[in-house]
Amino acid sequence: MDKEETDEFDVPDTNAGSADDDWAAAMAEQAQADATPAAGAQAANIFPSFDEPGNKASLMNELDMILDIPVQIAVELGRTKITIKNLLQLAHGSVVELDAMAGEPMSVFVNGTLIAQGEVVVVNDKFGIRLTDIVTPSERARHIGR
Repeated sequence: MDKEETDEFDVPDTNAGSADDDWAAAMAEQAQADATPAAGAQAANIFPSFDEPGNKASLMNELDMILDIPVQIAVELGRTKITIKNLLQLAHGSVVELDAMAGEPMSVFVNGTLIAQGEVVVVNDKFGIRLTDIVTPSERARHIGR
């Protein structure tokens, strides 16, 4: 090996000090993060506690905001399928047979989701529905998965 070949490998590394500095800075940053776990725990505690009496009133005030949101309620008496020809022949006084039997519970939908069943009642010459069975949230979630 002559001198030119060995000089090629003897180049001094000027970045060695900066790599050590970067490593030291990263280690210091990690040590600082490990020393302050309370900051991370505090960020996770952004939701109000239900145990504190003052928070119950503020929670109710926040829930009051949604009380005026309109929802669509529909009561389904039954269903049927007919041809377009029969649909066009319907007139005042026509009777359309539904698949539900008289006395069966009627389904109550809120925004398209089944929430209850009930029976038809007449109050002051208007139809209404008396709820007989309310669907629990867990049952609603089970029906969504189907």
